[in-house]
Amino acid sequence: MLTLLSSTWRVLAGHWPALVAWYLAGYLVHFGLIQLAGWVGAYTGTGGLLLLPLAILARLIAFVAMFLVVRDGLRELQAIAPVPQAAAERRETFLNTLLASILPFFAVYAAWGMLQDDVIAYDFRALQVRSDISWQAIANQTEAPTGGVGSNLTLDAVTGVLIIVAFAGRWAWKKWPKKLPAVFSVVAVYLEAVWVLLSIIVIKDALEAVNGWVDTRVGIQWALDFREWVSAQLVPVAWVWDGLEWFIGQLAGLVVEPLAWLAIAGVIYGQAIAAEKPKLDIALYKRARTHAEKVPTLLRRMLGQLGAEFASRFTPIVDAVVLMWRAGPLLIGTFILLYTIVLAGDTTLSYLVTRVIGPQSRVDFWLVVNDALTLALALVIEPIRISVVAGAYDTSLGALRRHRMVEAATTPTGGHGSTENLMNEG
Repeated sequence: MLTLLSSTWRVLAGHWPALVAWYLAGYLVHFGLIQLAGWVGAYTGTGGLLLLPLAILARLIAFVAMFLVVRDGLRELQAIAPVPQAAAERRETFLNTLLASILPFFAVYAAWGMLQDDVIAYDFRALQVRSDISWQAIANQTEAPTGGVGSNLTLDAVTGVLIIVAFAGRWAWKKWPKKLPAVFSVVAVYLEAVWVLLSIIVIKDALEAVNGWVDTRVGIQWALDFREWVSAQLVPVAWVWDGLEWFIGQLAGLVVEPLAWLAIAGVIYGQAIAAEKPKLDIALYKRARTHAEKVPTLLRRMLGQLGAEFASRFTPIVDAVVLMWRAGPLLIGTFILLYTIVLAGDTTLSYLVTRVIGPQSRVDFWLVVNDALTLALALVIEPIRISVVAGAYDTSLGALRRHRMVEAATTPTGGHGSTENLMNEG
């Protein structure tokens, strides 16, 4: 607990102005790009959706920069992989970190409803601009733009082509980075964001459609009716069951978010040091390898390259999860508690501000200052939250290093090499 608090305070005290500056920059650029995407989307829905990933990338770049700017305050990480001194090496580190972070960040962004908020803001702006254009066209007796406005996506030919082209461009940069112009590295980041975002939106809409279909099935209704009948017959059991459902829901709400952000921190810092990877030394895996060796060499190579391309996006996440697992429940539980306290502080500050301001008109006051107040509170809370996550990662890394040192001291063979691998990574 004290180590985690000390690490968090060291990070926050030494980097608070930079954390505030990066968060503010990301917020403002994100807002501006949403407005621009909505304006373009009023004329062409495809063009607007191709600009929308840039808005989310602005938030991601800000968060990646916030985590990297505090890196020199993370003692355990610095002991293994110091901050690069050369500007070219720092740029390469930032680019690789950004590419590795897109998939987990966009997934968290969508899961917590932030993507939905962006889509709603984009749709609102596009409809607003389209309405103004239509009224102006009526007044001038000119032709108004036609075509759909909004972000509703289905896996049609256009969406499929966009996803395939973006993924292929990103793959080409990864395969031939030296043969392509240097500016293409920036394009590769954008292409990665495009195919990930469009895939997430399509998958989300498809899952909602499947859930809607399942909910209307007769078998589901029978199961619900049977549960109600059992609840009526066994009231104490129903009370216990409902209590367990409530407890699990509350526990998941408290645990999942901080662990997701700790995993993102692990992906970001994992570009400098790789956490210990899980070993797939199980019978099912061995049988799969045996059958795979019977596949023709050319086909096996092609499938292996495709599988490696997808697996490379999930490997950093697995590494981060393994690091959390090795850190132990006490440390992770302490981090979750501290993270929850920070979130409670956000709610408390918001409550106090509204009580200090007092009753005001919703139209004349709150619609004008609400966004500014929300931003002001975020500028206070977000640097603390990032410091907590970064401090927890560094503390987890320190716990893992000490654990390996103990193993090296007590194991006659093999332990020393494991410690050396950790110390020499990065």
